[in-house]
Amino acid sequence: MEKCPDIKWHMIGHVQRNKISKLLTVLPNLFVVETIDSEKLAQSFHEALVKREYEGNLNIMVQVNTSGEDSKSGTPPESCINLVKFIKEKCSKLNFIGLMTIGNIEAIHYDASDDFTLLAKLREQLCEEFKLNPFDIELSMGMSADFEKAISMGSTNVRIGSTIFGSR
Repeated sequence: MEKCPDIKWHMIGHVQRNKISKLLTVLPNLFVVETIDSEKLAQSFHEALVKREYEGNLNIMVQVNTSGEDSKSGTPPESCINLVKFIKEKCSKLNFIGLMTIGNIEAIHYDASDDFTLLAKLREQLCEEFKLNPFDIELSMGMSADFEKAISMGSTNVRIGSTIFGSR
């Protein structure tokens, strides 16, 4: 892939630990990985970046499974603060910039999404715990079907691939 300095790639989707080096090679302009969901995955990214003598730090978001669905990746909400603490203390090559969730698809049909509300509350807790400015912590939530609701609830990043590229 030819480098284009204007493109800032966001990696979404679960990344297997044994595929991290390939990801770093294939996407030279990788700007953020939105799906860090465990200490092992964070540590593996950190180690791969150190081994490659990666210049600077890689932005990451912690993926939270706010819906509790077994079919979705993400750290449980109650583990979020500990995972961020681990990243901040043990993974100096990772730059924590926010939280990400994929809301329950059924939540689209209601006036408020519990998943989005929970992610916003987790941001408040993180900001209190680590003395962070809420405006410095992004929320990646909302997809093509629910992005308007997500934005109204504080989302700073939405994923609208289906709107742009069509259904799979």
